[in-house]
Amino acid sequence: MFARVLAWLGVSSQKRIVIYDDKGGANAAARLWWMLRATGHPRVQVIDGGYDAAVAAGIPVVRGPSEHSDQTTAPIGGWASPLADIDEVARAASDPGRLVLDVRDPSRYRGEADPFDPNPGHIPGAVNAPYASNLDVDGRFLSRDELAARYRALIGNRDPSDVIVSCGSGVTACHTLLAMEHAGLPGAKLYVGSFSEWARSGRPVAKGDQRG
Repeated sequence: MFARVLAWLGVSSQKRIVIYDDKGGANAAARLWWMLRATGHPRVQVIDGGYDAAVAAGIPVVRGPSEHSDQTTAPIGGWASPLADIDEVARAASDPGRLVLDVRDPSRYRGEADPFDPNPGHIPGAVNAPYASNLDVDGRFLSRDELAARYRALIGNRDPSDVIVSCGSGVTACHTLLAMEHAGLPGAKLYVGSFSEWARSGRPVAKGDQRG
């Protein structure tokens, strides 16, 4: 299905692909960036600041549906982005040499309220690093140096490949993966199931600000 949609859009691995959304890249754009990179499309970028930034920069916009491509196939390459399943997340969360980042809003992390999951809280051992902290007050990404300093402070001496990024359902986690790559720290893993899977698995759920 994904390959058919890419074909309809005219996407190929030879093309440069630029993505935007109306949430500063935090919602669909970052997830699509990750999906395209994962399936063998190396030339993918997200517009910093999203749709509003594009309009402000004078990029022409149109209304109504866009024309689609007559392309019938879109090649999907070998899987290129690292993933972690729930068992690996459980091991990593209790391993001081590894790190699980929970990028949800702090109130959801603490378990104060959750509009989506039946057992609010977080994965025991996960560290809260809200994805919104990747952005400045204008909704743009922090500079490369600022992001590098932020994530180096979080991961310490660990290699990025020892980091697993989680959110609610595997979407906004991609915003942090994008920020880390922009900061020169590629290679962290995505926990696709994220807290929604964890909360429904019968595994323990932590609350408050404790780290496990």
